[in-house]
Amino acid sequence: MKLTSISKSLSKLALRTSVALPLVLAPALSVTVLEAAGVSAPFASAQAQEQKKPSNQKSRKVPAMREAAYKKLEKAQEAADAEDWAGALVALQEMDASKKRYNGYEIAQMYNFFGVVYYSTERYKEAIPYFKKVLNQGEKNLPVALEVGTLFTLAQLYFVTEDYKQAINYLNKWFKVSDRITADSYALRAQAYNQVGNQSKALADINIAVSMYEKEGKVPKEGWYGLQQYVYFERNDYKKVAGVLEKLVQHYPKPVYYKTLAAMYGELKRDKDQLHMMEAAYLAGALEKDRDLLNMGYLFMGHEMPYKGAKVIAKGIQEKKIPRTAKNLETLAQAYQMAQELQKAIPQLEAAAQLSDKGEIYSRLAGIYLDLDQNEKAVSMGKKALAKGKIKRVDTLHIVLGMANANLKRYDAAIKSLREASKDERSEKFAKQWMEFVKGEQEREKQLAI
Repeated sequence: MKLTSISKSLSKLALRTSVALPLVLAPALSVTVLEAAGVSAPFASAQAQEQKKPSNQKSRKVPAMREAAYKKLEKAQEAADAEDWAGALVALQEMDASKKRYNGYEIAQMYNFFGVVYYSTERYKEAIPYFKKVLNQGEKNLPVALEVGTLFTLAQLYFVTEDYKQAINYLNKWFKVSDRITADSYALRAQAYNQVGNQSKALADINIAVSMYEKEGKVPKEGWYGLQQYVYFERNDYKKVAGVLEKLVQHYPKPVYYKTLAAMYGELKRDKDQLHMMEAAYLAGALEKDRDLLNMGYLFMGHEMPYKGAKVIAKGIQEKKIPRTAKNLETLAQAYQMAQELQKAIPQLEAAAQLSDKGEIYSRLAGIYLDLDQNEKAVSMGKKALAKGKIKRVDTLHIVLGMANANLKRYDAAIKSLREASKDERSEKFAKQWMEFVKGEQEREKQLAI
């Protein structure tokens, strides 16, 4: 007789749930109903029927499985093997209708099978009452492992149905009687505690789970680290968050972990570590969004590596990961300027100026061209700036225009611009000094022409 189909279907319990942590199979759900009883033939002794018991529990004597009950359960098993779940339920309901004929152990196995069938058809809430009825048969009718396994099964089912308080209730009962507690068990209870807002207990349990794995030289599961990180973050313990993220980056390298760790380093004022982590993320291709790439550029600029910052931004714009906006082009130009790469900065500023709806960038360009002694371009940029308007310091721009025109011996234009500049008290003194100088030069040119 085949007794495997229910076992196979039940082994999918962890895979069908949507919770962050994988569920651990309960003993009661990892074997078929008849195999769980240890029955290989009718009238087997109670001792032979008992499941493999936890080592810290004494053996229990339970009533024997009789032939009549065995045949009823076998009929349900045959239907389950064919995945005829409706047929299996009919067979069990027939048995339930005459349950007065059966002893407590046989009834417990019947209810256990009911629970299995409802689980297999994903009717989890309907499965729960039947597993409770298994426990209601009392210790004298339950093998130790069946009782212990059913407690864990109920904990899992309550978890799946998002009744986390009851999941914790049954997990705590199971913890008291089971000697098969694993790291996964602590992780499951930690997740349940977190769901009900008990972060202290959640943290204690998940720390145990992680520690158990690490002591065995195994890498803890990603979700476990994730829960640790979350709780520490909620507690504003950024040092611990960084420690967990360092493990995540090592064992589960993902863009979000690189970026979050860099942010934590920033919170902890570990500026060099922040830069190195962001650079590692960039080199690994983990930075794809324009905001992340621009932040990388700013970090380089802030750490006196502006040329690296410029390369990051320029590549981002070229690959169309960073939008070619006036602001972004201006940032690129600023990085080039900081790196003393003025010839690379100017084309970016000119492009930014064309895209901008303000004259501010043209005004900056006028000053740069004046410094480069390219006076015609300085005047041209200055005129474009005035045409667009919205300039922060018009007085400064007029001084630039005055000086550039003076250098071109356009003295009347120079005096006109300087006179405009003198109307602002911030530039009045300097502008008047330059006007006197320009008038002197103009007079000197007239004298030389005579």
